[in-house]
Amino acid sequence: MSSRPHSAIVFAIVLVAIFILHVPLLQLPYFWDEAGYYVPAARDLLLHGSLIPITTVSNAHPPLVMAWVALWWKLAGFAPLITRSAMLAVAAFSLLGLFRVALRLANVEVAVAATVCTALYPVFFAQSSLAQVDLAAAGLTFWALSAYFEGRPVAMATWFSLAALAKETAILAPVALAGWEILRLILPRIDTYIGSMPSHPQGSIPRSRIIFLLTPIVPLVLWYAYHYLKTGYVFGNPEFFRYNVASTMNPLRFLLALLLRLWEILGYMHLWVLTVGMALAMLLSPVKHNGLERRRIAIPEQAILLVVIAAYVAAMALIGGAVLARYMLPAVPLVIILAVATLWRRLRWWPAAIAIVGASFVLSWFWNPPYGFSPEDNLSYRDFIVVHQNAERFLEARYPMARVLTAWPASGELVSPWLGYTTRPMQVVRIEDFSLDEVLSAAEARRSGSADYDIVLVFSDKYEPARPLLERWTAWTDMKRRFFGYHRDVPPELAAQILGGKIVFIDLRNGQWAAVIEIARNEIQEARLCAPHEMAGVGLDDQPDLASNFKLK
Repeated sequence: MSSRPHSAIVFAIVLVAIFILHVPLLQLPYFWDEAGYYVPAARDLLLHGSLIPITTVSNAHPPLVMAWVALWWKLAGFAPLITRSAMLAVAAFSLLGLFRVALRLANVEVAVAATVCTALYPVFFAQSSLAQVDLAAAGLTFWALSAYFEGRPVAMATWFSLAALAKETAILAPVALAGWEILRLILPRIDTYIGSMPSHPQGSIPRSRIIFLLTPIVPLVLWYAYHYLKTGYVFGNPEFFRYNVASTMNPLRFLLALLLRLWEILGYMHLWVLTVGMALAMLLSPVKHNGLERRRIAIPEQAILLVVIAAYVAAMALIGGAVLARYMLPAVPLVIILAVATLWRRLRWWPAAIAIVGASFVLSWFWNPPYGFSPEDNLSYRDFIVVHQNAERFLEARYPMARVLTAWPASGELVSPWLGYTTRPMQVVRIEDFSLDEVLSAAEARRSGSADYDIVLVFSDKYEPARPLLERWTAWTDMKRRFFGYHRDVPPELAAQILGGKIVFIDLRNGQWAAVIEIARNEIQEARLCAPHEMAGVGLDDQPDLASNFKLK
């Protein structure tokens, strides 16, 4: 495999492959942050031509990805199938950028294996068809890194600028690289120890390259200036800024988040199979052909990748209220390139090792780890969507005029039919979550007359295994509550008991659940509700033993 395939051919192959793999997911309604921000923002751009969201509170995210999705809707129609197809095109383009980086640093074999592993990595796979911005920012960063290694500063600055306009945190990569170049200028001994890239001869560090690396700051600043003029806020609404920046400035929280970020780039979702394999391979001598060792990625080029990885690990530990794995998508594929290149160099049967890694990644699409995690990191997000679909269709059919007590994102799903869950808006009374305190407050509000609702839709807002790995480590649970907004959802049985109702519908699916609780009604409330409609679904009468499966842990 010595010839270099044409980029168009690689893109076509990758797009067809990931499209086929995602066919069962393409018509799913919108999930979590899609429904809460990105799809409403893109819809506002489509309908009103506004770069600033109108129907949701602005988080100051740059509008590039939303504009891309709105363009597809304009050309092909507003539907989840169109949205997810548009994002798969972005995913394929991102993988092509990664392929070009690996090809430039190593060879075709490493490039193909690294691209396949990245495409199969559960977090990348799950994000590939979701209308969110992190994967697009990562892909544009890969294209910028390819131009950087090839010594094309104008192309590099352009790609980094587009990455920053996809998501503001993409500015981390060019700023980190500029800092690295400045450090090399100040301390020329660095090049003596590690050497310099082939395209950047030793002793040649053009200052213009630093300027090009800092150029992407300009369009990002212009965007924030525009956002400030329109909203009065620079970095999004005050609550968004407080949650993602102001509330994270705690040394202990930073240390905990740093450990979590290191886990996400080294072990999360079976990534440890690859990184442990890399570590073990380092104990072996390089494979030789005709007396020559297989070539490694040059040390200066490895240093560049490590600079970008370190920048994301440190920055994403410092900011971001939720320590979401998708924030690390620009960094994890770079780790995959380094690991695959090591296996190729030191293992004669390296394809077998890559096959094991790929199989472990595919297993993680369906297998949930023994600790809580975000459903968007594997196919658990599909289970989340399906249980919400079933519960909300049941609600719409049987209680179309009811006032429904629930939390976000179900509150948005019920009032916005264009999200794909209901055919008409329903009346919603919203609470923050289904923690014990919130449920008790909702019950007290109804008794005091300050809140009026007939039906309650409760659901799991995170995956919780039956026996969490760190279940008995109370200190860790306390720290999660303090720093990461952790809470335990009240099980449906207990919620029904507290709220004075009965469970009339429940659906469980691979650790995700949703239940409908009917509150005891008087004659006036009875008249407010439509007569129950028959519906093909899962009701409590259909599965009378399900509610008993829930125990307060």
